[in-house]
Amino acid sequence: MRIAVVSDVHANLHALEAVLGEVDKEGFDEMWCLGDVVGYGPKPNECVALVQKRTAICLAGNHDLVVLGKISVATFGGEAGAAAAWTREVLDAPAREFLMTLAPSAVTTGAELFHGSPRDPVWAYVLSEGAALESLLSTSEPLVLVGHSHVALALALEPAGDGVTGGLAPADTVAELATGRWLLNPGSVGQPRDGDARAAWALIDKVAGRAEFRRVTYPIEQTQAEIREQGLPSALAVRLAHGI
Repeated sequence: MRIAVVSDVHANLHALEAVLGEVDKEGFDEMWCLGDVVGYGPKPNECVALVQKRTAICLAGNHDLVVLGKISVATFGGEAGAAAAWTREVLDAPAREFLMTLAPSAVTTGAELFHGSPRDPVWAYVLSEGAALESLLSTSEPLVLVGHSHVALALALEPAGDGVTGGLAPADTVAELATGRWLLNPGSVGQPRDGDARAAWALIDKVAGRAEFRRVTYPIEQTQAEIREQGLPSALAVRLAHGI
């Protein structure tokens, strides 16, 4: 079984379309999304429609929840809050209805999925070895998938269970899943924050026992222009070119 894993689309339609194009070339059995389909970007309705059509599992992220009114916009500051308020106004009924069905975590055969982390599926980040160890020790499936940080990661539980190995997972990183329990973050489709501006995703091949981390270029300038056209904060456009 081949599974394409995406996360943190953030209403960046051009990035999502580029990733889907690569996913289709590879071939896959299922696609999973770890949340934050909307927020920040200029095309929330189009991205929700695509994710709804293409995914077998989709989680709710904190940006999805704030747009639905399940979290106060006041919890977000600056550009994130402004984008959330704008998205609330433009989100159409079908997109809202789909997002309302989502939860921030899920369990399936062989994997546990969280937008944030097992400790707090909505808000907690996994950005340290300690957080990764805690996440692995508090779950039981061989594979733990997280999003939220916009940083691609691959960390394995050491045989003794008292530490982890691995770390950042730049383009072309391969995780040999047969060697033990793993925590993976595919990175962000729509707003990477690891210094690589290309859209990120991961391909898990259960038969081969491996996960491959991929990056794909997309027309960043088109998303930037759309952000500005919608009157969203210009900083959201600028950061896309730098992967921060």
